[in-house]
Amino acid sequence: MTEIKSHNPEIDFSLGIKPFIFPKAIVENCSFGEYTEVRDYVNISDSIMDNYSYVCEYSQITNSHIGKFVNIASNVRINPGFHPYEMPCQHHLLYRRKQYGFGENDEAFFNYRKVQKVKIGHDVWIGHGAVIMPGITVGNGSIIGANAVVTKDVPAYAIVAGVSSKILKYRFSKEIINKLEEISWWDWTHEEITLRIDDLKDIREFIYKYSK
Repeated sequence: MTEIKSHNPEIDFSLGIKPFIFPKAIVENCSFGEYTEVRDYVNISDSIMDNYSYVCEYSQITNSHIGKFVNIASNVRINPGFHPYEMPCQHHLLYRRKQYGFGENDEAFFNYRKVQKVKIGHDVWIGHGAVIMPGITVGNGSIIGANAVVTKDVPAYAIVAGVSSKILKYRFSKEIINKLEEISWWDWTHEEITLRIDDLKDIREFIYKYSK
């Protein structure tokens, strides 16, 4: 018998001002905030990822603005491509014409895709295998359940699941949600978070201490 204590151990690293991009990730035309992390086999393009957010293996993201403290699990798809199903033919030869010998590509179609941006708020958790469709806005503090397909905007602090991204419940009461939005702790500096990090453990004490 062969005992294996560790195989392909995780890279030992610390996050900092510069983003930590794992060696097997594909990144094109993106901007990253401080303390951000992009794991191996992620493909991310034409997107912004703000401070403290991370994305795990095998996720694909394009044309998206991801807020601060966003947790993106593995195999997530944010802003997948779509086909012109309202036309007689929905195959991508209609817009990727060049590779089929049908002339130049349809740049107008690609430009239309680019403006269908996805906007992810702050402190959002996106579960394994979730799909967020083009043009969607996901509110602050929300949770997207594993394998959910999000086809409509998600309100702040909502927990959604399923193919129709049904709202199961909200993380907190409306009053607490409003106060969290007012406090906007995600805009604190690194130094402020260092001093206050333990305050983020209890919601009622946190609201009592920091609400106006």
